[in-house]
Amino acid sequence: MSSFDTKYIFVTGGVLSSLGKGITSASIATLLKQSGFCVGILKIDPYINVDPGTMSPLEHGEVFVTTDGAETDLDIGHYERFLNTSFTSKNNFTTGQVYLSVIERERSGGYLGKTIQVVPHIVDEIKNRIKLAGEGREILVVELGGTVGDIEGLPFLEAMRQMKQEYGMDRVISLHVTLIPLIKAAGELKTKPTQHSVQELRRIGISPQIIIARSEKEIPLDLKNKLSMSCDVDSDCVISAHDAQSIYQMPLNFYKEGVLSPIARFLKLTEFNPDMKEWDILVKQILAPQNEVTIAFVGKYLRSKESYKSLIEALIHAGANLDTKVNIEWIDSEEIENNEESLEKLRYVGGILVPGGFGVRGVNGKMQAIQFARENNIPFLGICLGMQLAIIEFCRNKLGILQADSIEFNKETKEPAIYLIENFIDTNGEEQIRTHKSPMGGTMRLGEYECYTKKDSKLQKAYNGQSKIYERHRHRYEANPKYREILEKAGMIVSGESHGLIEAVELVDHPWFVAVQFHPEFTSRLQAPNLVILEFIRQAINAKSHSSK
Repeated sequence: MSSFDTKYIFVTGGVLSSLGKGITSASIATLLKQSGFCVGILKIDPYINVDPGTMSPLEHGEVFVTTDGAETDLDIGHYERFLNTSFTSKNNFTTGQVYLSVIERERSGGYLGKTIQVVPHIVDEIKNRIKLAGEGREILVVELGGTVGDIEGLPFLEAMRQMKQEYGMDRVISLHVTLIPLIKAAGELKTKPTQHSVQELRRIGISPQIIIARSEKEIPLDLKNKLSMSCDVDSDCVISAHDAQSIYQMPLNFYKEGVLSPIARFLKLTEFNPDMKEWDILVKQILAPQNEVTIAFVGKYLRSKESYKSLIEALIHAGANLDTKVNIEWIDSEEIENNEESLEKLRYVGGILVPGGFGVRGVNGKMQAIQFARENNIPFLGICLGMQLAIIEFCRNKLGILQADSIEFNKETKEPAIYLIENFIDTNGEEQIRTHKSPMGGTMRLGEYECYTKKDSKLQKAYNGQSKIYERHRHRYEANPKYREILEKAGMIVSGESHGLIEAVELVDHPWFVAVQFHPEFTSRLQAPNLVILEFIRQAINAKSHSSK
């Protein structure tokens, strides 16, 4: 199939947000990929921000970073984790990016003096970006963010309607994810919200062919038939998407529900059967593992667990591949600062994890947790800010450099163990300049960089002996190489580096204490867990089993 024959599956949402359009899109794309198709996936976000890079994780959740350094919506993380594929900036775009492109073109005279309007200019830009994401793919799954009826989403729906008109129903189909609420007092599932949502779609010229019915419990056959009649879809096109114990069950559930039959029929494809054997085994090991271990997760964005979405999923991936349930003990780093007795919780866990973050709030509590892991020989993994704080804690409490700090927290510090590099090379090999006065957006080291691992180090062993690995970054500040010699003399060695930048440190005289500047969680997938996180969980399991003897 040529790139000109790309088929498109649009996924919209109705009634309310957070119904699981991202999981639905990822699940269907997974089934198609496991059936042998070359599948792409695209998320369109209706917000006017250019990207989520400057948005608070407490408001928006995690910012996911692609290999080419794009800061994207967290749904791109779902796509990569499900499809075991790396995506790029072209797999996510926002209203802000669309309008910015059109305005920049207009300012440069690209429209030859024409009056710029939503239709056709904004809609054409949207269609062009959708087609770009579909190049070289047999099937592109397109998730439209937001909810049908939102004013921000109208240009995207118009683009979808026009593409359906241009390409025909055998190349463009519509899946609508909508809520079937359970009224507990009456014990009934109600279809009226779905009927209204479908009517709203029809009002703007779109008739969905498949209904994905989200509910707390499985949709009975009589209710499916009612939805089929009221929403004018075929009887096998109402798919139950009821609550599951794990999101990784959803591709299996959709397969059992028969979602592939109508997709094949509408897109004029022969019937296909995905190979889900390995997936099924891993899901069973998530739901009914043989072992379990508890990891202390010392963070400061705990009010919104979505802030750590990729890391939570990476722990699940590692657990599934080790046939172990990973229990997370959530520990607020500010709580440690206010009550040192909370440190005692760390004594009974298998491992301690300190993730990334920004700003000074809660960092002292994180350093107390790091010190506890170091002094009590508890397996430890520090990520991004977690590595920087591990260095500062070691400088202060082991080397006696009490003023050691990060210039992120104290610009006047006399001992900048963590500092800002003003000149660095980005993922495209181009020089970038960043200072304290640079705007927040786009001033970080972003995307995939190579890292050279130290021979026989814990890091290299975790990566199966690889001397060069590739991991993704999202940070502004770096470990200061000025302190490298005294750190290594005292037992904290640099075990990973990239062109002079310190990428990882570890303790020589500790069972397993590793901290990395990169974000390993961004490359973890269910079928291919990140190796340093996998090794961390393995070490935590071993440490806990030894302590219980």
